[in-house]
Amino acid sequence: MLLGVIADDMTGATDVALMLNRAGMRTVQVIGVPAANAKLPEADAVVVALKSRTNPVSEAVAQSLAACEALLAGGARQILFKYCSTFDSTAHGNIGPVADALMRRLGAESAIICPAFPANGRSIYQGYLFVGAVPLHESSMKDHPLTPMRDSNLMRLMSAQTEHPVGHVGYATILAGPDAVKAQMAKLQADGVRYVVTDALTNDDLMILGAAVAGQPLLTGGSGIAMGLPQNFRQAGLLAERAIAARLEAPQGRRGIISGSCSTATRGQIKAALEAGFLALKVDPLALASGEQTAQRLADWALAQQADRPFLLYSSDDPAEVTAIQARLGREKAGEIVEHAFAQTARLLAGAGLTRLLVAGGETSGAVVQGLGIQTLEIGPEIDPGVPWTRVVDGPDMAVALKSGNFGAPDFFLKAWNLLS
Repeated sequence: MLLGVIADDMTGATDVALMLNRAGMRTVQVIGVPAANAKLPEADAVVVALKSRTNPVSEAVAQSLAACEALLAGGARQILFKYCSTFDSTAHGNIGPVADALMRRLGAESAIICPAFPANGRSIYQGYLFVGAVPLHESSMKDHPLTPMRDSNLMRLMSAQTEHPVGHVGYATILAGPDAVKAQMAKLQADGVRYVVTDALTNDDLMILGAAVAGQPLLTGGSGIAMGLPQNFRQAGLLAERAIAARLEAPQGRRGIISGSCSTATRGQIKAALEAGFLALKVDPLALASGEQTAQRLADWALAQQADRPFLLYSSDDPAEVTAIQARLGREKAGEIVEHAFAQTARLLAGAGLTRLLVAGGETSGAVVQGLGIQTLEIGPEIDPGVPWTRVVDGPDMAVALKSGNFGAPDFFLKAWNLLS
């Protein structure tokens, strides 16, 4: 193993695994903290997918450190702590505390902070994170039910979560190339700065940053920063060239979509699917809480639909409705009810012949993967930037796509199936 990645949610893990796979690294995704003394799969890169983004800080730190130990034991030469390209977190964590713990464990003097992902409209300029053409705090992330983002300044956001000084490498330095970036980072480190927010507007910028951080023990950021890392290993003679498959061989069987994301992108994808005539059922958290809807009833509905067409189960709703439901059930309880129901439903469906499953939403994906007992995923072709199909290696025989709520074009649910053979 050359690179070890710790991802704070399931879709983020497949996102960064796809990035590495596309750049020529044999990449596998492991679900959850590997068991003590467990041997990790042989690969150039191993991504450990946690469900720690919104956990209590102590749990997130403990899980991340355990994952780090497993990756180091597997031979990882560099560790990447991967979080969302919209820096999903609160003023208390979990990004800062986890990064602090990993920095101590690895003896790192400093680490970059770079959630940029230009292909999905995430860019950083003057230390401010943009989503498309608007600052983060003006995007739909301001209404996220678990991690509402009300500031766009990454220095301020990170400073609220760590006691260490946070600095900035501006765009002019990025354009000057890797040596200029390294020199500026060294200067900041000499001044006591431990975290460095780096501007990035294009993929070329990410390649420059990738070259600048070669050999650093710890990196933090979104999946975009992984773009430039394989080339470092290749130049060191540690990584050979390899071909990437354009399609994924998937077991024959029923197709289905489970969506718990309430993001603007996913709601647009649901709208497109409904307009295309998808067989769909809206899942109501209040009905789940009352017992009117149950996992068994959801599974029965899905299995009663036309077998050669994909069905869609979705709890996604607009921010006002989500807020109203949270007011009645409690903020965390509402999400837990839906996640538990979807996990049970997925398990029932897999037992009844579902073999091709698309899941939308990070928390939903984590719950469904745990419900299915999936341990390892082989990364397959890209559907849209940041979202691949995967084949389950250890678990039920299925092809699974785990989509971050914010990712994907409006026709995502319609076209994804074309990459399966």
